[in-house]
Amino acid sequence: MVVDIRKADDARDLVHRAVQALAEGRLVVFPTETVYGVAASALCADAVRRLAKIKGRKAGHPFALAVKSAEDALDYVPDLSPLGQRLARRLWPGPVTLVFDCEHPNSLLHKLDPDVREAVAPGGKTIGLRVPAHSVILDVLRLSCGPLALTSANISGEADSTTAEQVAQSLGDDIALLFDDGPSRYGQSSTVVRVEGNDWTILREGVVTERNLLRFASMMILFVCTGNTCRSPMAETVFRALVAQRMGCKVEELEDRGVVVASAGIAAFSGSPATPEAVEVMKAGGMDLSQHESQPLTEQLVRQADHVFVMTRAHLDALLGEWPQAADRAKLLCRDGGEVADPLGRPLEHYQRTAEQMKASITEWIDELDFDQTGRD
Repeated sequence: MVVDIRKADDARDLVHRAVQALAEGRLVVFPTETVYGVAASALCADAVRRLAKIKGRKAGHPFALAVKSAEDALDYVPDLSPLGQRLARRLWPGPVTLVFDCEHPNSLLHKLDPDVREAVAPGGKTIGLRVPAHSVILDVLRLSCGPLALTSANISGEADSTTAEQVAQSLGDDIALLFDDGPSRYGQSSTVVRVEGNDWTILREGVVTERNLLRFASMMILFVCTGNTCRSPMAETVFRALVAQRMGCKVEELEDRGVVVASAGIAAFSGSPATPEAVEVMKAGGMDLSQHESQPLTEQLVRQADHVFVMTRAHLDALLGEWPQAADRAKLLCRDGGEVADPLGRPLEHYQRTAEQMKASITEWIDELDFDQTGRD
């Protein structure tokens, strides 16, 4: 049955129909941001076997395992490396399949039927995980009892299907439901990336390029204060200088070395300059803050940051109140639990003391951070 999503009165009804069909062991075709995909419940071995049969998939060519979020990756790869966590957090939902080692004894992979395990992880060595960026399949994943075995909706060896009409011609009566949402957004396959510890390699080029991946794999450090005009930009500037010194490179070369540093404010406006006192103190230390423009703290910045350093407990409470999922990455800048007071409106010497306090704390953090986790292949 072909269902045009664009003409549906109630998208929730479509989602429930898909969840029921999958639970009953039937195959469902979904639009994704890359190409159309056909899915079977990974909890139904018969459905996965039937999926392999209609695809004409040869042994040793695995299906991706579609999960609902980056957090779910830890269920199947409990020892996920910092790089793996970073890529999953930044790239999902999105057009990237990440391939990980899956031999950990606590992996949920071992709970699946042996035929399903062989279909998604041949030999039990590696598994490809994906979180597609399309609302319908994401809603289905959230309501389903388990993950989905997912593959492109075409016969193996044929061109990928980017429209529902192409799927119907290729797979025909073997499908219980086919959701039509017009041409696929990108019209090409996902990028497949092998992640081994803190190294990565592209196995199949797709939507996301190698240049994009270099940035996504970078370690990102984020400093947060209130207005992003003195404390956090000063901390950002000091951190850049000290890390560049540690890595033996110029400040402007840090991103090429896999380190991205940023700052933001809990209550910041966009585009405000740093305070004159902050600029002067940084200049006295041989650092340039004159081109700084403030920015508000956003969900995207918090999600992408590997480490978020805040100035006060009030900042920490505000951040975690809005984004509790960052609890394992957000912390006070002062290692001793102290706070960095706001020098705004105070004489220059207060800025100087603030800079010295932050530099001491930043030096301690740099000694602890592992800059070999940037995943340059």
